[in-house]
Amino acid sequence: MTEFILPILFFFVALIYSSVGLGGGSSYTALMAIFGVSYQVIPTTSLTMNLVVTFIGMIHFWKNGHGRLNLILPFLATSIPMTFIAGSLDVPETFFKLFLLATLILVAIRIYILNDLKLSIQLTGIQKWIFCLSLGGTLGFIAGAVGIGGGIYLVPLIIMFGLGTEKEAAASGAMFIWVNSLVGVITRANLGTFEIDFILPLAGAVLVGGFVGSYMGAIKFEPKTIQKIMGGVIIIAILFLIKGLL
Repeated sequence: MTEFILPILFFFVALIYSSVGLGGGSSYTALMAIFGVSYQVIPTTSLTMNLVVTFIGMIHFWKNGHGRLNLILPFLATSIPMTFIAGSLDVPETFFKLFLLATLILVAIRIYILNDLKLSIQLTGIQKWIFCLSLGGTLGFIAGAVGIGGGIYLVPLIIMFGLGTEKEAAASGAMFIWVNSLVGVITRANLGTFEIDFILPLAGAVLVGGFVGSYMGAIKFEPKTIQKIMGGVIIIAILFLIKGLL
């Protein structure tokens, strides 16, 4: 049953998220947790979905001149090695579920509590470097460990700390997710967690959903509304994880 339901759900997640230039990695991960997919397969599959969905958005933003290498490179400098390290770890199932639970709780807090928070903090000099390197490393570890690309945190923080405009933040977020997802997929595939028969139907569904969503972009679903709706899926996954750990 799972092999039929998940592609349909993934299609709609990709369609909705891609219409507003988002990846949706947290929703893919949450859905797989709800359906009891193996903890070893979840990160690799979610990262693969990120690769498919964010590629179009990344090309679009950078082609239109919104990308800034001097903005994204400091984040990638630490995220890439940390994604590799986390993706190389063969952790026990209980540890993975606890880490995933904590990550999804942070995503839910970001969506429902911090989404409307209006702050403006200016970083200069060494503060900017410490912030970029620390955040990049943290989000890279999360990407490699549980398959959540980190764009949901990175984009608003770039804006909040005055590092770039909204479009520059979106362009950086898309490239950040794509690069870390690529590193994570390659790393985790070496552990034998890339199950092609499971991933291919999901990737096909996400590819179609991503193209349709990008085409429908002019309709403009409200990003905050979408995140709050998808946040419901994340909350359900949190409850399933808690139940499984008890």
